[in-house]
Amino acid sequence: MSAVVITWQRRAEALACVSRLRELPERPHIVLVDNGSTDGTADAVRERHPDVEVVALGENLGAVGRNIGVRRTRTPYVAFCDDDTWWSPGSLSRAADVLDAHPRLALVNARIMVEPAGSEDPIVAELRNSPVPAPDWMPGPALGSFLAGASVVRRDAFEAAGGFSERLWLGGEEELLATDLIAAGWELCYLEDLIVHHRASAVRDSAHRRRVGLRNTLWFTWLRRPFAPAVRRTLFLARTVPRDRTSLLGALDALRGAAWLLAERRPRPAAVEARLSRLDEAQRRSTARRYVG
Repeated sequence: MSAVVITWQRRAEALACVSRLRELPERPHIVLVDNGSTDGTADAVRERHPDVEVVALGENLGAVGRNIGVRRTRTPYVAFCDDDTWWSPGSLSRAADVLDAHPRLALVNARIMVEPAGSEDPIVAELRNSPVPAPDWMPGPALGSFLAGASVVRRDAFEAAGGFSERLWLGGEEELLATDLIAAGWELCYLEDLIVHHRASAVRDSAHRRRVGLRNTLWFTWLRRPFAPAVRRTLFLARTVPRDRTSLLGALDALRGAAWLLAERRPRPAAVEARLSRLDEAQRRSTARRYVG
């Protein structure tokens, strides 16, 4: 098992994350990808943890940093970790056992506990009660998407699907990869007994994340959904997003990608659409996903 961590401008969180990963009984090979930090993150991790593989990028590539990290691994399975998340002892071993036992499973998503309160993230209820129909052999609820910082992937499936999109950068990037994995015949699963802890960093630009998240939701919708569902989802977003500058900029960003969307648009197969369209109502009711889910 390997673990890939992406970070940007969060030296203290990155150091804490790596320290926790090194203390796990599974002793994963750790690759930290620094997305162009200027706060000395890469050097600090190298100095304190010389056994950790550090990849220092010259710019912030967002989720593509995970692709780069995965390419540095040789293990069949890779756990993703954001710099403000960490895995509970034993969870990585359990994930490997499940992936070993179910060769059609591309990814498992953990239960997420919010720290320091120790309470479940609101998104967990949606994962646990996923309406996506599951094959009889599945060890947990089938998913139509996942949370990257709380997942373990089968490396071969991840690489064959192309990893995370360079265009989407960071924020809702999982949905496109998930639907491409499912269209290729893979399954995604939630496992209750895998635990990831999340202590949200104070170092974040919430407005920018919301802007990118809205853009990426619209891009995914028009890249992979058939015309009628794409129209319905777009209209739902138009009715429900906050009426503010951030939403306007996100919508304009999405429109600027129109030429790319037309060139790359490949609606998912009818069987996949019929299966995953069951998520639409759950996403409309969601309070955890807000308007970008």
